[in-house]
Amino acid sequence: MDELSFRGPGQVRVSRTHFAWAAVGVLVEAIGAYVQLGAVGMCWLVGATVVFLGLPILSWLRSRCTVGVVFICWGLGRGRTYPWREIRWIDVRETKGNAGSTALAVRIFTTSGRRRSLPGLQHNAVYPSPSFHADYARVVRWWERSTEVEARVRPTKQARDWFSPAVVGVLLTISLIAFLIAGPALRG
Repeated sequence: MDELSFRGPGQVRVSRTHFAWAAVGVLVEAIGAYVQLGAVGMCWLVGATVVFLGLPILSWLRSRCTVGVVFICWGLGRGRTYPWREIRWIDVRETKGNAGSTALAVRIFTTSGRRRSLPGLQHNAVYPSPSFHADYARVVRWWERSTEVEARVRPTKQARDWFSPAVVGVLLTISLIAFLIAGPALRG
């Protein structure tokens, strides 16, 4: 059986138009920074912009996973290999977004208790994957052929399964606002 290879959203190539708009944006930023901050300030600001935008874009373009004898996830860096004997469970995480949108991501659970989402095996409104469910089924079939039934253990639910990152962000924001409002009253 051949290896299965999935690329992340980077498989959607940036068009020349998008690149041109980004270049114009950096040029406008450079001109404004030169006028306000001088040459040194402009270099620092444009350099920071390139780094802060370049690293996520590089990760986005390199993200992929390969399913075969071993399991490999890539992003920034050299990636990580997970032998099948270390993978205890594979499932789909569903995250509800704004306006009723839903994002789906295949994730693995390792023997160490870690959870890893698989780049390339994701489906959302921005980057829809028409073959998402078929690809997920192919990965699960490969995993089932490569592991013993006793080694497949569904993980117990943890607190992070009940709270999405958006819910945690809202709770932290409310806590911070309450602290800022009530803090001075409690001190004095």
